[in-house]
Amino acid sequence: MAGIGFELRKILSRDSYTATLHAYVYAGLISSGPWVLSIVSVMLVGVLSLGLLMPEMLVRQFLITVTYLMATSLILTGGLQLFFTRFVSDRLFERKFSRILPNLVGVLLLVTVSAGLLGTLLLWVLFDEPLIYRLLVLANFVTLCNLWLVIIFLSGMKAYNRILLVMLVGYSLMVLSAYLLSFMGINGLLLALLIGHGSLLFLYLYDILREYRADTLVAFDFLDRRHVFPSLLLTGLCYNLGIWIDKFIFWFNPATSSAVIGPMRSSVLYDLPIFLAYLAIIPGMAVFLVRIETDFAQWYDRLFRAIREGETLQHIGQIKAEMTLSIQQGLLEICKVQGLTAVLLFLFAPQLLAWLGISSYYLPLFYIDLVGVSIQVVFMALLNVFFYLDKRAIVLKLCVMFVLLNGALTLLSLYLGPSFFGYGFTLSLLVCVLVALHQLSAALDDLEYHTFMHSH
Repeated sequence: MAGIGFELRKILSRDSYTATLHAYVYAGLISSGPWVLSIVSVMLVGVLSLGLLMPEMLVRQFLITVTYLMATSLILTGGLQLFFTRFVSDRLFERKFSRILPNLVGVLLLVTVSAGLLGTLLLWVLFDEPLIYRLLVLANFVTLCNLWLVIIFLSGMKAYNRILLVMLVGYSLMVLSAYLLSFMGINGLLLALLIGHGSLLFLYLYDILREYRADTLVAFDFLDRRHVFPSLLLTGLCYNLGIWIDKFIFWFNPATSSAVIGPMRSSVLYDLPIFLAYLAIIPGMAVFLVRIETDFAQWYDRLFRAIREGETLQHIGQIKAEMTLSIQQGLLEICKVQGLTAVLLFLFAPQLLAWLGISSYYLPLFYIDLVGVSIQVVFMALLNVFFYLDKRAIVLKLCVMFVLLNGALTLLSLYLGPSFFGYGFTLSLLVCVLVALHQLSAALDDLEYHTFMHSH
């Protein structure tokens, strides 16, 4: 999705410190914005509600409901996000712009119906909460599933000022609505969440409607067998499941969790440190987006243009060497920036937790989660490079390995006791990154051979 890449390159071409800072701030907000902002705004809603003297249990029920909504909607649509991104990218490459919008409407229709049916079934079978609560949870679930699919268009659109403005409007609306609707208790907070995410969804859809023209309203070309990549569906599912599996294991182990509302449980011990640690990935994500979407993407385009236009092998070899160097420098820069962020947070963690009113008992787990999410940024960067190189099989293997390792090592950490909590998540990512680096090295060595074999 080159839209954001062009814009970042334009800012960086001014070649000044302020322009560089400008590019990184935008990249950080766009790459990690939607879910980091949602974590912050949901936390704000929680703090606000406690300030309004709402019972703590109600606020906790709301926060856990939101966490489960995020987890299930991401796992359910993860495969479709990747699959549909690939479909859109291919249509852009073929310059068939009029096919994009009808298929987006088609995929949103499919998601709305399937998420609606699945949500209805789960809420009616597993929950015995009041009807209004279940209806609000269902509406939020369907909205989030659609929102994740619409957000994939954002990095392809160039109007990033507007993207950030809409984000700000949506989440401000959420916090303001929570304040005004707090008299309705948990239902008021869920309605505020729906207003926030609903406004985001419709404002972004309006932007996409302006950007892409179409002659038909709905199309289902993305379901055509020629466009279906089952490996992408499975990859998206496994990646998101890999991120959440350790949380689910802690939630459904009676020794580390407690019942909150309906069948939903939470682990007070495990949840807080990991969500705080996730806020620390903004700097790493910013570098990741700038480096991958500017330096690497440029060399990648040049390399494949040279191959398509029949340049000499020597010339192709030179460009490949530059592209490989851009990957190395990009990964090194991500490690430096994310490493520095982690070190600073390590130093200030005791004061930070005290300021947030969180017990210092959480510190060891916060430290190990901080290392884990920092490695996750590198993992995401490596997966992105593999996607550029169209190594779908490698990405799928890495994501399946992530799920299995995170699940197995988290269960082992539960068996070993509290001082090992968090190590399952971090070690699984470390192993995946080491394997990915080895695979990337091999893939780059054989790049010309595989490219020529595929193109003939």
